[in-house]
Amino acid sequence: MIQLTVAAPAGERVDAYLARAVPDLSRSQAVQLIEAGQVRLNGKIPRKSEKTSAGDTLEVELPEAQPSTLEPEAIPLRIVYEDADLLVVDKPSGMVVHPSAGHAHGTLVHALLHHVQDLSGIGGVLRPGIVHRLDKNTSGLLLVAKHDRAHRALSNALKQREVQRAYLAVAWGHLDRDVLTVSAPIARSPNHRQRMAVVAHGRAATTHFRRLERWRAADLLRAELDTGRTHQIRVHLLSIGHPVVGDLTYAPNAVRGMGGPAQGWSRELSRRVPRQFLHAAELSFTHPSSGVLLKFESPLPDDLSAAANWARETS
Repeated sequence: MIQLTVAAPAGERVDAYLARAVPDLSRSQAVQLIEAGQVRLNGKIPRKSEKTSAGDTLEVELPEAQPSTLEPEAIPLRIVYEDADLLVVDKPSGMVVHPSAGHAHGTLVHALLHHVQDLSGIGGVLRPGIVHRLDKNTSGLLLVAKHDRAHRALSNALKQREVQRAYLAVAWGHLDRDVLTVSAPIARSPNHRQRMAVVAHGRAATTHFRRLERWRAADLLRAELDTGRTHQIRVHLLSIGHPVVGDLTYAPNAVRGMGGPAQGWSRELSRRVPRQFLHAAELSFTHPSSGVLLKFESPLPDDLSAAANWARETS
């Protein structure tokens, strides 16, 4: 049972307030709890749309975490840090983080269950320990909690933007400046339900880009997240006309538009990049138990490193 006292400013919907105030609770989960009668506003079951007032008391009964029914799988896994509270994993490209439709086996969760015996159950039976995610074809550093206390602390730190994440990305063309911030709301695309897009009613999202290298027809960028929306870097770069090289979901035909003397170079880079050029290279956060600031870095994996070396040599 969690008890909360609403502070000013007031006037927020109950479901929205709970999603913001309770670590690792989504808005849809908040609605489910309200509809199940597990939320009390000043002692009464509220409507999900009911507005809060300063001084209101909310009681939330969270269900017990259920044990995972997934079978561990002996999949190779690169663990770069581990202690009693958490792990930092360097995920390879091609590995899905957790089970979903079409991915019942071979996920990072299956591998974690083999390597770690005491994963947090707060993410649910299909996502034990998972604090944040990476796309299937994005490689790099991922944070995993071993128990619920660490999971709540790390999820809350993520919500409060106290977990710093930076990526290496290659975008087609050249940004018009070396340092650029994109602030644009993101939601599911109204035209393509499998994609995300910049949408006026979407959730706020901000990405900071810094050009590290200027190649013949592409830029190597460092992208730092203020928020962590689905496909955020890919969507933001697409929105400013510089999609990620190798992104077959958002810009499958981008290289066709690269004309002029760099056309041949662009086609060769596209051929050499085996998947979207996006790698979670930096991760830093305060340890939930010790309070020590931890920082980790992951170099470009071999597939992307080889393409980057060719691009440098030919630019």
